[in-house]
Amino acid sequence: MSIVKIKFKKYQGAGNDFVLIDNRSLAFPEGNQQQLIQRLCDRNFGIGADGLILLQAHESADFEMVYYNCDGHPSSLCGNGGRCIVAFAKQLGMIQNKACFYANQQDYCAEIKKDDIISLAMQDVLSIQIEKSFCFLDTGSPHHVVFVDTIKNIDVRSEGSSIRYGAPYGAPGTNVNFVAPIAADRFAIRTYERGVEGETLACGTGAVAAALALYATQRSTAHSITLEALGGNLQVDFTPAGEGFTNIHLAGSAIFIFEGVYEY
Repeated sequence: MSIVKIKFKKYQGAGNDFVLIDNRSLAFPEGNQQQLIQRLCDRNFGIGADGLILLQAHESADFEMVYYNCDGHPSSLCGNGGRCIVAFAKQLGMIQNKACFYANQQDYCAEIKKDDIISLAMQDVLSIQIEKSFCFLDTGSPHHVVFVDTIKNIDVRSEGSSIRYGAPYGAPGTNVNFVAPIAADRFAIRTYERGVEGETLACGTGAVAAALALYATQRSTAHSITLEALGGNLQVDFTPAGEGFTNIHLAGSAIFIFEGVYEY
């Protein structure tokens, strides 16, 4: 039996970690792909990551981002993953300090700033569903946002799972964010991510969802909000536009951890 070798690099954005693979040659194995991705992302028997990202060639953008959750299933946009793949593209020598890439049938642009900070321009959000006890919105991925007094004692796995699979979301599910105040423009956040099926140290699209929901419910009047996740801080800037938002940017660290070759 021949040995398959997969070159990879690992990055993290505010503790949200990813296996990144240069797949411009389309060499990443297609057979049993879901099982392979699960194995690569496994923290005990593989490299360990919240998700896997393939960087692929694109005819009009700098590259294409193809994202998989650690369960091996293709997923919607990952904000921190989007920032990490830009850092990866720079390390590959594909870009300098700016990039435009294609992901989930959308174009995204990002800028590398000082000290490993990367700012990613997000898609406009046209509306937010505001309920008495939560908000729901799509920031490239669906997010349920719950406002609490403190996040320290929340059982994120248990409470997040019950919301993720509960009505009205059902099988497709949603990501779940718990948000608590620190200051007028600063909030703590913890996130249960579908596909990971547990808490992650940060979630980029979740931070964006939380910031917009905070403004929409008048819990903050700031147009630039910092979300303190367990793995680091994420900054969200935006411009209100009617019932929605435009000019949305997600900024935070995107840091190379290590590289290697996975054999199987």
